[in-house]
Amino acid sequence: MKLKNDILIRALLREPTPYTPVWLMRQAGRYLPEYNATRKRAGSFLALCKNPDLATEVTLQPLARFPLDAAILFSDILTVPDAMGLGLYFADGEGPKFERPLREEWAIRDLFVPDPTVHLRYVLDAVRQIRQALAGSVPLIGFSGSPFTLACYMIEGQGSDDFAQAKTMLYTRPDLMHHILDITTQAVALYLNAQIEAGAQAVMIFDTWGGMLSHAAFHEFSLAYSRRVIAELKRTRDGMRVPCIVFTKGGGMWLESIAASGCDAVGLDWTCDLGAARQRVGERVALQGNLDPAILLTSVDVVRGETKRVLEQFGRGTGHVFNLGHGISQHTPPENVAALVETVHDSSAAYH
Repeated sequence: MKLKNDILIRALLREPTPYTPVWLMRQAGRYLPEYNATRKRAGSFLALCKNPDLATEVTLQPLARFPLDAAILFSDILTVPDAMGLGLYFADGEGPKFERPLREEWAIRDLFVPDPTVHLRYVLDAVRQIRQALAGSVPLIGFSGSPFTLACYMIEGQGSDDFAQAKTMLYTRPDLMHHILDITTQAVALYLNAQIEAGAQAVMIFDTWGGMLSHAAFHEFSLAYSRRVIAELKRTRDGMRVPCIVFTKGGGMWLESIAASGCDAVGLDWTCDLGAARQRVGERVALQGNLDPAILLTSVDVVRGETKRVLEQFGRGTGHVFNLGHGISQHTPPENVAALVETVHDSSAAYH
């Protein structure tokens, strides 16, 4: 089915576009009352993720409100380690946790690569349903956590300010860390390819915790494994290119290295100046970003002004996908999101 709006795909491939496309990380989420109603029906966040009908419903909710240029699969990055048998659960007010974090060498050696068509079938069913429901209106983005980011949660057993246990293993038992990363890399590559086979038209790798590493450790333990995933990805489906985006939060100092990873686009957080980033990467990749999500907590006027500032930073030409520098806050007023999307569409045409 031909895409009616392929602006996102064209921008990711640095092809000419009439305006700058926009989608938002965590665009289906708790800031929308309709999402909260669906989540309540599901009973829990994990039950929502594992129900393809409801995951389809919430994926489409922001597109019913806002003229976004892409849908992103509603799921969670921790579905992969859950499929490895670590026992994912969500404690109220505490975020995700694992019943069986990787603390013992025998457990690490026993890690296996899950078959996504079996262990993550509910995700693939959701991808197929979403594609059918979208009916070619906009592209669907699939995603995964990066091998390193998944490893952080798998070792720590939950979120953390510093992931001290993961970093301790990295330095004291690098052999164990590399083993976890090797298995996780195989799993992520299979998972993303299965999403592409099911209908994802672009994929994104979220390296949420790569930015907390030292220069040497980032290249050895994070980027090297993201590169392996990218090298194994299916890059065409039904004769169409399937672009790949890599987002390392806090990774602006390694922009050139990330741009050389084989991806089509690099996501930037709000600490980077888009114009300077564009000069650094040249013609190699598209750039995605990078409004500070906190700006969406302000007023419509401030949102409009700061959105125009981001567009101005990137400047004229193609290869920019407008996004936030991280996910939307649950406290965001929906009218501010509407103002952002409208401003991108109205103000970006002058740059193309």
